[in-house]
Amino acid sequence: MEKLDIDARYLQTVLLELLAIPSPAGLTDEIVHYTAHVLESLDIPYQLTRRGTIRATLRGDSAHSGMGPDCAIVAHLDTLGAMVREIKPNGRLSLSSIGTWSSRWAEGGRVTLFTERGRYRGSVLPLLASGHVYNEAIDTQPINWDQLELRIDEPVHTREDVARLGIQIGDFVAFDANPEILDNGYIVSRHLDNKAGVAAVLAALKAVRESGVSVPMDCHAVFTLTEEVGSGARAVIEDDVSEVIGIDIGPVAPGQGAKEQGVTIPMMDSAGPHDYHLTRRLLRLCEEYGIPSHRDVFRFYHSDAGAAVSAGHDVRTALLCFGADASHGYERTRLDVLVNLAELLSLYIQSGPTMPEDRQRRMGSAAGFSHQLAPRQLVRKETPLPDAGELVHTRRDTKPPSSSS
Repeated sequence: MEKLDIDARYLQTVLLELLAIPSPAGLTDEIVHYTAHVLESLDIPYQLTRRGTIRATLRGDSAHSGMGPDCAIVAHLDTLGAMVREIKPNGRLSLSSIGTWSSRWAEGGRVTLFTERGRYRGSVLPLLASGHVYNEAIDTQPINWDQLELRIDEPVHTREDVARLGIQIGDFVAFDANPEILDNGYIVSRHLDNKAGVAAVLAALKAVRESGVSVPMDCHAVFTLTEEVGSGARAVIEDDVSEVIGIDIGPVAPGQGAKEQGVTIPMMDSAGPHDYHLTRRLLRLCEEYGIPSHRDVFRFYHSDAGAAVSAGHDVRTALLCFGADASHGYERTRLDVLVNLAELLSLYIQSGPTMPEDRQRRMGSAAGFSHQLAPRQLVRKETPLPDAGELVHTRRDTKPPSSSS
């Protein structure tokens, strides 16, 4: 194996192009076309499901290709967003969120509303939007999606005005990403979750493809469409896959191990612990090849890797994250973090199965099964206890021990 050079300029360009394409969950066809075009430019074959989930394949060496087990690297193309829930008498629109995110981050957002025949621009505002009108009440109104409304930048003042524009309940609302890449390496934008992860995967595939390094087993790059609404990779992991690595955001906050440097490797999330052997193998790759890494445990977090297991797939899972501040808001990470993530992915693709016995889908006995604990870790040192019979006084003429004052 070798640590490959990652084209940081390519990674940055792909990220900005991904951020330019609206893709709230449920409105993802265009980002699928873009990602497919990138794979075609890298000469990487792929297949699409009916709904557009992409399964690209880097073929392994001829000795192992098609024999299994395969691995899958999974990243999601969908983002957070909103949908028109109600057209109000004054021409404003009530919204329901797509995905789980706070209305705090929606307030003030510039958006595009997509109808079935066009598009309109607008702003998401609190119901009490002007201090000149409502004074201090603007600071005491509740924080939830019922306290927001979408103001379309058109001369609309009634339901009828809105209807004439063709706006209907169920129309999608996409929030502007507003990306900014600073000279010091920071990247700030909405929707880095998970377009930054997708860009890192594509940069890793480019590096592997152009380097000509050995790929010991078929590796599938899977791009899902519904991670933000809970399903993600539940239905797209094939039986030939034994290992699934999810690529996603790592929330940076007090009490968390995720950092805006290096790669964050969560040991557990809401779906439970990730695979013992696979996670530690990834940590060893980081140590061996000088890639900064951090462990973490995510308490309120779901991923494509967890979705695969919850769907009943018999796979080892791990999660690799780019640390980012203010997840599901104006997220911030660094370009070198994404490069580190792509470096680790390129090493993993070269590394082969985590456990050689995974080439078998079923084992006839436990003789070849893995161990997590060494024999010395299982030895218990017994604490000797005195003989209870010698301590308990059963004869009447036995005097209890005297106490000294």
